Amino acid sequence: MGQAIFGFAMCGSFCTFRPVIDEMRRIAEKGYPLLPVMSYNAYKTDTRFGRADDFVWEVEDICGKKIRKTIPEVEPMGPKKLVDLLIVAPCTGNTLGKLANGITDTPVTMAAKSCLRIGLPVVLAPATNDALAASAANIGRLLNTQNIYFVPMKQDNPEKKPFSLVADFSQILPAALAALEGKQIQPVFR
Repeated sequence: MGQAIFGFAMCGSFCTFRPVIDEMRRIAEKGYPLLPVMSYNAYKTDTRFGRADDFVWEVEDICGKKIRKTIPEVEPMGPKKLVDLLIVAPCTGNTLGKLANGITDTPVTMAAKSCLRIGLPVVLAPATNDALAASAANIGRLLNTQNIYFVPMKQDNPEKKPFSLVADFSQILPAALAALEGKQIQPVFR
């Protein structure tokens, strides 16, 4: 088998874009082909963390491909076997909730559904301020969902944000490679 092809989907946890894009670059430099996907908000929203157009340019430069940013563009990912696995990084609480409840109304959730419906692994790298509050039930449900895997995560600021968790983005590639073998790397919570 050749090098696995990863879908790499980004949601709107804008404060984590820099570490996620840096990790995306490291994965691409190791020779893994990446097919980029962005949620509507990730693709279009300028924030204090950067301009959307700058992030879009950088991601497309790293991946060597145009970002898939609409539901029709991502729907064939699974059935046409365009990827071997989907990474969702950063994965917001909103996206966790939609995935846990079968809601498919963004390019990222459709990409996940497209992969899951043919049994491809989906690796989630959460970044959400309510992971240990409102999103906890969704994380629990997804931990028990076939073909869903998590990048290990930890509290990022327990004193000021006691309910927040963020994935250890340096563990995206190890989590993806384990998921290709049907394994969840441990510990999930660090």
